[in-house]
Amino acid sequence: MKLGLIGCGFMGEAMLSALIAQDVAAAGDITVAEINDERCSAVTSLYGVRASGDVRDAVEGAEIVVFAVKPQEFDRAAHHLQGAFRREQTVMSIMAGVPIERIARALSHASIARVMPNTPAVVGEGMSVWTATPEVDEQTRSQLAAILGAMGREVYVEDEKYLDMATALSGSGPGFVFLLIEAFVDAGVHVGFKRAVAEMLALQTFIGSAKYAEATGKHLAQLRNEGTSPAGTTAAGLMALEASGIRGAVIAAVEAAYERSRELGE
Repeated sequence: MKLGLIGCGFMGEAMLSALIAQDVAAAGDITVAEINDERCSAVTSLYGVRASGDVRDAVEGAEIVVFAVKPQEFDRAAHHLQGAFRREQTVMSIMAGVPIERIARALSHASIARVMPNTPAVVGEGMSVWTATPEVDEQTRSQLAAILGAMGREVYVEDEKYLDMATALSGSGPGFVFLLIEAFVDAGVHVGFKRAVAEMLALQTFIGSAKYAEATGKHLAQLRNEGTSPAGTTAAGLMALEASGIRGAVIAAVEAAYERSRELGE
C-alpha cells in the first residue's frame, strides 16, 4: 500500500518502524512529511523512506494518509491541504481528542478513520482502538487493521464515543501502570532489595501476571483468589490495598482521564 505520514514524532515513528519491520508497507511506498529538515534527513537515513517538508508531498499518490501530528498542529497542516484529497483516499488520524467531524470539516473530506493507539506500540505491544466513517470501504478497513496490527493489537468500534473511553483506559493506561510499577519498585527497596533487583522483580511480576491471565482466560477475581491463601501474605497485602482505596483510586483515574478526553474533543 502507498502511505503518507504527516508527522513523525514518537507515535508516528513507532508506526513507521512497525510497518516496515512487519512488511505491511515497503519503505519505497511511504512518504513522510516533517517540518524539521534534520528530522527529515534522520527518517530517510533510518528507514529509507522519502521525507519532505511539504505536507502535500505526503498526500500525493498515497492511498492512506496518516495524521500523526500533535492536536494543536492539525489546523496548520490542514490549512495547506484544502482540496488536496481525492475521494478514494482515506485519512487515518492518531491525534488524541480530535473528533472525526472536525477532521472532515477542516479537510473537506469524508473517508476518515480515527485511532487511539498507546505507547507500547513502540515495542509491538500496543493496543489500538479505532473507528471509521461509512465512506471507508471494506478493503481499506482491512488495510487499516493491518497497519494497526503491526504495532500490536487492534479493535474496531462502531461508535466514535468509545474513542474517548479508550483514551482513558488503554491510551492513558500505560501511565497509570508505570506509576504502579514504580510503587512496587519503591516498596521493594523499602523492604531491603537493591533498586535494580526490585525493578527486575516488579517488571517481571507485571509482565508475567498479564501473560498468565491472558493464557488462562480465567476471571481476574478467580486468579486473585487462587493465589491468596487463608491468613497468608497475599491476603494481608490485599487487605492493606483495599483499605487504602486502590480500586476506587484506579477507577477515579480512568474516569478523570475520560472526562478530560471529552473536554479536549469539545
